[in-house]
Amino acid sequence: MSAILEGRSAIVTGGSLGIGRAIAVALARAGANVALNYRKHDTEARQVVAEVEALGRRGLAVQADVASFDNAQAMVDKVVAELGGLHILVNNAGINRDGVIWKMTEEMWDQVIATDLKGYFNYIRAAAPVMRAQNFGRIINITSINGLRGKFGQSNYSAAKAGIIGLTKSVARELGKSQVTVNAVAPGLIETDMMAAMPAEMKQRALAETVLDRLGTPEDVAAVVVFLASEGARHVTGEVIRVDGGQYI
Repeated sequence: MSAILEGRSAIVTGGSLGIGRAIAVALARAGANVALNYRKHDTEARQVVAEVEALGRRGLAVQADVASFDNAQAMVDKVVAELGGLHILVNNAGINRDGVIWKMTEEMWDQVIATDLKGYFNYIRAAAPVMRAQNFGRIINITSINGLRGKFGQSNYSAAKAGIIGLTKSVARELGKSQVTVNAVAPGLIETDMMAAMPAEMKQRALAETVLDRLGTPEDVAAVVVFLASEGARHVTGEVIRVDGGQYI
């Protein structure tokens, strides 16, 4: 891939594993310098930084809790100072605390909303003034098809992912005059380490829902993120692009 993002600096939250890792590497391959946050996976985060730097880009790993407003602001400030700016923000970090609604605890609900929804607000709030001042930006929010259709046993997760879609559309309206595009990517079931722990029956059910008769890979999601970060998507904003093999049509 040519260096279509040459000179750009990006943040990828939750960039040490799975989809986030694939996005970080794909952005670097396209020419961007990449900072990623992690909470627990220090070794994995440093491995991603090494991959980014092996591609000739600058990499940065920052330990930060996305649910913390102050951590988000501190990370954005650090990235601007050390990487020379912030042009691309990919909100990806998320957790699951699954359970049917009559068994879901307040803690299960609050943890998912704090990470999967408030975490996105925290980073957008910190990045928006930077992007407005430079009259340019790309914000890409990773949501889920379950934010569009709901999922049994995932009312907290589905609510957060639906909230991300509303957040995306609102912020797209607010930042459009500053030439900042804001879009969401909604994956279906993607082959990650987290998915490997799922019961085989659940994976087979998801596979049967697709029309391409295969599950997606993190690289499938990353390719769409790179497009949305590029000049080729300069006239695309407020959109939700599904990457699900037709799992939800």
